Amino acid sequence: MDIEKTENGILEHWSPSEVAAAFNKDEIVLIDVRTPQEFALERINGALLAPMQALEPNHMPDQSKKQIVFHCGSGARSAKVAKLCLAHGEDRIAHMAGGFAAWKEDGQPYMGTDVATGAPKEMKKSD
Repeated sequence: MDIEKTENGILEHWSPSEVAAAFNKDEIVLIDVRTPQEFALERINGALLAPMQALEPNHMPDQSKKQIVFHCGSGARSAKVAKLCLAHGEDRIAHMAGGFAAWKEDGQPYMGTDVATGAPKEMKKSD
């Protein structure tokens, strides 16, 4: 994990493997900030959807029991949202560096769309 000290607090940049390990241990709340359309096509099972364009930092879950980790497609939107949350009073927040693309490249499982049927299908890097 890389740590960035911003004027408003600490922004943690987690790798996909760090996110997967913490998510599998139920230690974090993973929040997808992509659009509903992106989420419908492919997503990390169990991640919550809070699209960037509709996100209200003061309505995010409390981090006293589980840390929030944001993710998007490439890491750009999630870093922006994390910095917005820091500006609204969080003192520490995280996002997944490289986003969903890095998650897939790392070989982590995700739900995609079966092109033959249009149905959801669990995917891995080899799919």
